[in-house]
Amino acid sequence: MKRKHLILTAALALAAAGSAQAQNGKFYIKAAGGYFFSVSPGQFPDVGQYPPRDEVRVVNTATGATTVQSTKVLTGSYGEGVRGGLSFGYNINQYLAVEGTFNYFSSKKNLMTHIVTNAAGSGAHLGSVESHGYVHAVDFAPSLVISPGYSKLNPYVRFGFVVPLWGRLFIETDADRTSSVTGQPATVVAKTTIHRKEEIKPNATLGFQGALGATYPIAKRLDLFLEAEYRNVPVRGKTKEVTKYDELTQVINTANGAVITEQRRGLNDLSVAERNTDYVTTLDQNSNTPTGTTGTVTHYKNDNAPANELKSYINIGGLGANLGLRLRF
Repeated sequence: MKRKHLILTAALALAAAGSAQAQNGKFYIKAAGGYFFSVSPGQFPDVGQYPPRDEVRVVNTATGATTVQSTKVLTGSYGEGVRGGLSFGYNINQYLAVEGTFNYFSSKKNLMTHIVTNAAGSGAHLGSVESHGYVHAVDFAPSLVISPGYSKLNPYVRFGFVVPLWGRLFIETDADRTSSVTGQPATVVAKTTIHRKEEIKPNATLGFQGALGATYPIAKRLDLFLEAEYRNVPVRGKTKEVTKYDELTQVINTANGAVITEQRRGLNDLSVAERNTDYVTTLDQNSNTPTGTTGTVTHYKNDNAPANELKSYINIGGLGANLGLRLRF
């Protein structure tokens, strides 16, 4: 008799579980948007020859001696920004599901270098360099989802990997410089302005992610969900390319504002080494490094081959919140 009761109880439990599973649906789609904050800031990589500093320099125009008046290391992370995702899931049973999510991420702009140079005594502006970097990326995140299977407010934990599919670190730099002109009076100066944009392609990498959230039904097959998510995705640079470059030099008579001569330099005027960079783990005597400059032109050991720079690392992970809808089938 007891055995029959046990069998009957087990059958009822299985029927109830099957009914709940049918109600919840095995397949589902989730759409979400969220914002992430940096939780592990570090020092930004160099922007070419410029270190990650917010710095004010003073130059003695008579001797050329330069003094650093103030300096600050620039730190941060590329993990702060907005994220949108589309997930495809399958309920293995009432308590366990697997998901695959495609995410698009756009980070906020980060100040990577800011160097201002003034003349000693007069405080006249002689030049500045300012660079901002930001990341756009697409990734795929396979996850395992565990929950108690409640019919109303249902908490869950989710954890898995992050596989970047595409991504770029963009660096935009604006620079200006004012200098004297040989053989001309002090009222005649050369003013140069430069705008450039670089794209850094990453090496393949693998990250990790985990989330704690809850779902709540708002319609027959539609749920609202909110979750807190943590991601750790370290990325190292592979190659860099200058994709925009605009340089203008004007010789100006400051007494009347007249432009005496004007010269432009564009993207096609850059050498291969100025335009392209391969990142390496070690620089040695065989590396294609700079040998000197002529004005704003940088010369390399081989101007017709990509330059070499040391690899740098960034992290596009962070801690954030996602809000979205889940449609069950």
